[in-house]
Amino acid sequence: MRALAAVGLIVRAGCGAVALRSITRAARRVPPVVAAAGVGGRRISVVVPARDEARRIRPLLAAVVGAPGVAEVVVVDDQSADDTAAIARGAGATVVEGRPLPVGWVGKAWALQQGLEAATGEWVVLLDADTRPSSQLPTALVARARADGLDLLSAGGRFECPTGPLRWLHPALLTTLVYRSAPPGATDPGPVHRRMGNGQCMAVRRRTLLDAGGFRPVGHHTVEDVALVRTMATAGFAVGFLDASHLLTVRMYETAGAAWRGWGRSLSLPGVDPLPRRLAGLLVVTLTQALPLVRLAARRADAVDVVLLAVRLGTLAGTAASYRPRGAAYWLSPTADVAAVAALARGTFTRRQVWRGRTYR
Repeated sequence: MRALAAVGLIVRAGCGAVALRSITRAARRVPPVVAAAGVGGRRISVVVPARDEARRIRPLLAAVVGAPGVAEVVVVDDQSADDTAAIARGAGATVVEGRPLPVGWVGKAWALQQGLEAATGEWVVLLDADTRPSSQLPTALVARARADGLDLLSAGGRFECPTGPLRWLHPALLTTLVYRSAPPGATDPGPVHRRMGNGQCMAVRRRTLLDAGGFRPVGHHTVEDVALVRTMATAGFAVGFLDASHLLTVRMYETAGAAWRGWGRSLSLPGVDPLPRRLAGLLVVTLTQALPLVRLAARRADAVDVVLLAVRLGTLAGTAASYRPRGAAYWLSPTADVAAVAALARGTFTRRQVWRGRTYR
């Protein structure tokens, strides 16, 4: 028993070291994306992939249609069954009627490809329908990408969680990423195979992406944003992932259950990371994020658990600025870590992905 306990201690300490390597990358960050005066007359197209988004798309369109520097807003209606297209047209956007999904493509990547081809701007800003941007966001992204010499800029925003249970669970889900990868704006984003991106908000040189094949190289991925970031970085393009929380709010889910099912499907990065890497990541977050509090509650905590609990409280403080509102539910979110790791495990071991009425394997 003592030998087994010793092995367990070594494994937990080793996983803690791995997690700390990712977490400490948050200590040094470059400045966030902020409002810019302009982009020198360069034409910006905003592209929005949308499938059954009638209930969520209005705030986004109100912010970007006619925004400074935005020449056009292209909404790709991915065969919606609701009034998405009518709402987009009424808001002044150009609607592209999405074509049937080709074999081998995932819905969002196909919609993005069609929007990229239809856009006419030198730069394209890709925004999801659940984003709530400032009208200054498109020019700010393009100005920052140009200033930093980037071909592709991905940006993270602030999360809006409307219910207490969601404010409790969502930060725990986010932390599973913090323990495995560098956050937006980290000066050291890690090796290419660990790079992250946020498909909810991206800015890219249109010609550069088209010449690289557009979304075709990643069209089969359900996590197309991370796949695109890693593919372009591997090909030698300049890629960045920055914080834009001053200019962007995202309302991803309305309930904790929807977040557990929806975000849980992609947190394990299926198809992007090979299974051994996903299993290793699951082991790290299980032993370093979820287990210490369980061991403390069972009165079996040791020095390693105490250190890991202190680290967890540090991550809680570190992600606080990413949420609005917070309240008591947010500060109690470490008690949701077991549920968050369960969502990650479900995504790791589930081969079939169901999203927006479509099934992918």
